[in-house]
Amino acid sequence: MLSTPPERRSTGMILRTWSARATEEGADAYQRYFEDVLLAELGRQPGFRGAHLALGGAAGDPVRELVVLTFWESIEAIRSFAGERFDTAVVEPEAQAVLVDYDRTVVHREVLAAGGF
Repeated sequence: MLSTPPERRSTGMILRTWSARATEEGADAYQRYFEDVLLAELGRQPGFRGAHLALGGAAGDPVRELVVLTFWESIEAIRSFAGERFDTAVVEPEAQAVLVDYDRTVVHREVLAAGGF
């Protein structure tokens, strides 16, 4: 006999994801931009809770995928950062310059559980 599942809980955070494509050199340049510029800018935003940058594809591939994951305390905090059209990606010209292509929109998801690493 199946039991009734427990009520779903949430961390209250929102995950905002975005991806782009870059050459190996562009991926290196974007990582520098992410670490040296973007994290500081995001850190000044009310409601920002953290960010990760991931790299897809294999070394030697002509184009690699970059995935940015940012964590926010609410959609209102995201709206304060991104504006009323908060599903539109915020990609500064400095970042655009090192990318082959990038997604024009982002995806938001509710974070149900989180852990450390």
